[in-house]
Amino acid sequence: MVAPQRDAHLEAMPLCYLSVDADWRVTYVNAAGEAVLGRTWDELVGTDYWAAFPATVDSEFGHAYRQAVATGHAQTVEAFHPAPLDRWFEVRAVPLDGGLALYLSDVTDRRLAQDRLALLARVGGELTGTLDLAEAVRRIPRLVVPELGEGCLLTVLDDEGRPRDLGSWHRDPALRDVLARYAAVRLPAMPAVAPVVRALAGQTVAADGADVLAAMPDSEAHALYRALGTPAVLAVPLPGRERVIGALTFLAGASPVDPLTAREVAGRVGLALDNVRLFARQRQLAEALQRSLLTRPRRSELGRIAVRYTPAAEAARVGGDWYDAFAQPGGGTTLVIGDVVGHDTAAAAAMGQLRSLLRGIAVYSDAGPAELLRGLDSAMATLGVDTLATAAVARFERLPEDAGTGRTRMCWSNAGHLPPLLLRPGGTPVALPEGPGDLLLGVDPAGPRTESRIALEPGTTVLLYTDGLVERRGSDLDAGMARLVAAARQLADRPLGALCDELIERLVQDRPEDDVALVALRLDG
Repeated sequence: MVAPQRDAHLEAMPLCYLSVDADWRVTYVNAAGEAVLGRTWDELVGTDYWAAFPATVDSEFGHAYRQAVATGHAQTVEAFHPAPLDRWFEVRAVPLDGGLALYLSDVTDRRLAQDRLALLARVGGELTGTLDLAEAVRRIPRLVVPELGEGCLLTVLDDEGRPRDLGSWHRDPALRDVLARYAAVRLPAMPAVAPVVRALAGQTVAADGADVLAAMPDSEAHALYRALGTPAVLAVPLPGRERVIGALTFLAGASPVDPLTAREVAGRVGLALDNVRLFARQRQLAEALQRSLLTRPRRSELGRIAVRYTPAAEAARVGGDWYDAFAQPGGGTTLVIGDVVGHDTAAAAAMGQLRSLLRGIAVYSDAGPAELLRGLDSAMATLGVDTLATAAVARFERLPEDAGTGRTRMCWSNAGHLPPLLLRPGGTPVALPEGPGDLLLGVDPAGPRTESRIALEPGTTVLLYTDGLVERRGSDLDAGMARLVAAARQLADRPLGALCDELIERLVQDRPEDDVALVALRLDG
C-alpha cells in the first residue's frame, strides 16, 4: 500500500478535513484537522475511524456518515462531540469514490452565543410582567439551572439592607433539600470575604470550592456545603436602578460558569426584581390612600351596617372603588357604592373627590338619591373633575305610618351601576331593579335621574357592591350575577359580617381581578 502524501490544497484549507475509505479507515487528515482533533497524521492515518472516535458510532455524526455512504448524497449535521473533543461541530459529509470526506467546522462559540441569547430571552420572557415577589423568587433560580451551573441561590437585600436567601434550585433532585437548608443557614456563617458578601457590595467573584469551605467556620452550613460536593462558585451582584439589590450565587459543575452570561442574566433579574418592588410600593401607596378615604360607617338606628374593601391582586389595578354609609339631617340612613373609571392612583384620588362631594351635598341638602346624583354630576362639571364613574345611592327611612308594621322604606337611584341585591328573610335574593340604570356620572350633568321605591320587612338585607365581585375574564355579567344570587341564597342566614366575608371568599377566591367594595345594611327585626 502506497502511503498517502500531503496535498497542498488540503493543507491550506482552514477547515478540518478528514477522509476515510470504504472500510472506514482514515486516509487523510490535514493540519487544521490535526489541531482540532488533537491527533497527529501518524496517529490517525491508516486507523479505523470508529476505533479512533468511538463516541461517534451511535451519535448523530455516525448516523449522518452512514446515511451519506448509503445514499450517495452529502449530509450535514451539527451536534456536540463528547470527550475527548467536548466541542460543537458542524460536519459536511461528502461521498467520494470508495470513501467519504468530512469537512468539520468548530461552531462552539456560535452555539454558546446562541444558548446565551436563548437563556437571556427565556429569563426576560419569564420575568416580564411578574409583579409578585414570591413568584419571581421561585422562578429565578430554576430559570438558570443547568445552563449556568448545577445550582443557584438568590439573595435579596431588604429595605433595611439586610441580606436574605429567598430562593434556590439544584439540578439534582436529591440535593434540592440540602441546598434549600444551606440557603436557610449560610448567611450568618459567611465571613466578609465570602463571594456572596462581596457580590452584595457590587463585585463579581469566582472562588474555588475548597477556598469557600476553608473560609467558612465549622457549622451546619459548613457540613451542608460539603454535602453539596464543595462546588466552585460564581457570585454576581443584582443591579437595581439605583443600587445593588441582591446577588446570584452559581454552583459550578464540571465546567466553570460563564461570567459574561451570568452578569447579563443578573442584570435582567435585577431589573425584574426592582420592578416588582416598585409595583409593590405603588400598590401599598394606592391602597393606603384608598383605605384612608374609606372610613368606618357610623351606626344606624335602622340596623347593622357592614363594609368591605379588597384591592385587586395586580398592583396596577388598585383603583377607584368606594363605599359610604351615613345619616342625613332628616333621619334617613344613606348607603353609597361607586366605581371611578380607571385603575391607578389617579382613579383613587378622583374617588376621594367624588365621595367627599357627595357627602357634602347629602348633609347640606338632605336630598333624595336622584337629587344627590344630579348634584354630584353638576359639581363635577362645575369644578372640572374630568372623570367617569358609576354609582348607586340608597336611602332608608321609617315613616310615621310604618310605625306599627316595622317596615322600612328604601328609595334608590342608579347611575350606570350594578343593581342592589335584596335578601328578604327566608326568601330568594333579588337584584333591584331589573331595568337599566341612568347615565354614568360625568357624561351629561343635565341628564335625567330617576328613583325607585320599595317597602322592606324587618330582617331584610340590602347589599350594594362593585363589579369586581361579579365580573370575571371569560364570563359574562349575567353569569356573575347568577353566581352572586346563588351564593347569597346559601349564606343568607349568616351574620352580616360573615355574609360579606364569605361572599367575597366564594366569588373572588383570594385573587381579585379588580377591586371589590361592598356595603350592606341588615334591618333590625
